[in-house]
Amino acid sequence: MTATSTALKHEVKDLSLAPGGKQRIEWAGREMPVLRQIQERFAQNKPLAGIRLVACCHVTTETAHLAIALKNAGADGLLIASNPLSTQDDVAASLVADYGIPVFAIKGEDNATYNRHVQIALDHKPNLIIDDGSDVTATLVKERQHQLSDIIGTTEETTTGIVRLQAMFNQGVLTFPAMNVNDADTKHFFDNRYGTGQSTLDGIIRATNILLAGKTIVIAGYGWCGKGAAMRARGMGANVIVTEIDPIKGIEAVMDGFRVMPMIEAASHGDVFITVTGNKHVIRPEHFEVMKDGAMVCNSGHFDIEIDLKSLAELSTEYRQVRNFTQQYFLKNGKSIIVLGEGRLINLAAAEGHPSAVMDMSFANQALACEYLVQNKGKLEPGLHSIPTEIDKEIGRLKLQAMGISLDTLTTEQVEYMNSWTSGT
Repeated sequence: MTATSTALKHEVKDLSLAPGGKQRIEWAGREMPVLRQIQERFAQNKPLAGIRLVACCHVTTETAHLAIALKNAGADGLLIASNPLSTQDDVAASLVADYGIPVFAIKGEDNATYNRHVQIALDHKPNLIIDDGSDVTATLVKERQHQLSDIIGTTEETTTGIVRLQAMFNQGVLTFPAMNVNDADTKHFFDNRYGTGQSTLDGIIRATNILLAGKTIVIAGYGWCGKGAAMRARGMGANVIVTEIDPIKGIEAVMDGFRVMPMIEAASHGDVFITVTGNKHVIRPEHFEVMKDGAMVCNSGHFDIEIDLKSLAELSTEYRQVRNFTQQYFLKNGKSIIVLGEGRLINLAAAEGHPSAVMDMSFANQALACEYLVQNKGKLEPGLHSIPTEIDKEIGRLKLQAMGISLDTLTTEQVEYMNSWTSGT
């Protein structure tokens, strides 16, 4: 991403933080070999030369490597935060000072600043949008209809964002192609399950320093993120309860060895609650009222609406900050509820997000999806498109190669057998 035409070149907390940010970016790069290979190829081929690009992502050490890859590809772009609490200020500073990448992101920015940054991104008149939750895309469709003709496409890597894009398409307002990075096998099998699973518990532990062994942890939602959180919580010695609305996922959770029940039943059992559904008000007043004194609630879904914090405040006489990213609400019934990370992504609010080893594959998908959109400009229909299987498998192959792991290959006889219907028992 080269220097942008936007009048304001950056908005970060403090450029003096850059040295520490650069050191952490370099550390993360040690476990991102796939994206490094893409960076090197992009630097030679410049597949995004002349393309105006906006990336709305969590501004972390891992995202920095995606931004560097896009700059190497020749894109004229900028980076904004996709969540007010997910920005790592030293990384934002380093991207500006050391890599010449325009960044508009400050950890803890209020909603007005966040929305202003979305407008700054759209002022850049992007041809490509890399989105995380589809805020930029939704704002474009709602408020910038005159810019739709500039758009080649968008990429999205969250379940929440895909749901929004599908709703846009169903209503006939998504007039350009959108790459469903979230459903790539090398994304959701690893990023959602292993990344969210580990980083969610990391955020909880950093915010509270509690012992998870012996605690009852309630996981709301058994998608890939929920599976990861449940698996890791059990691995730390917790007793895990799952709540679900989907009967197939509910059966899967039961057969994976977890207790499954409605939230209204789980509410009185849980010590820690983790929402990963992508929906709103998963934990509501009727749940708060029956929770244990001192129960902790947090969210690892994209937006801060999964926990009904407005209703919690109305049920409370006061609340106070007891630790960083930890607020205690004192209820009128004499009990208290502890909210972590203000109901925002706990793994990014209180910790550092996913480990770089899994984001290596996720961001490889993002980078190659951008290249694919440009290569197929004008050929793709409006709506959601899957990452091509050959790209998905190539990312997996590069990852295994970097890990020093080899796979079997089919013999000629095996290939013939798999493509024949005449052979049998």
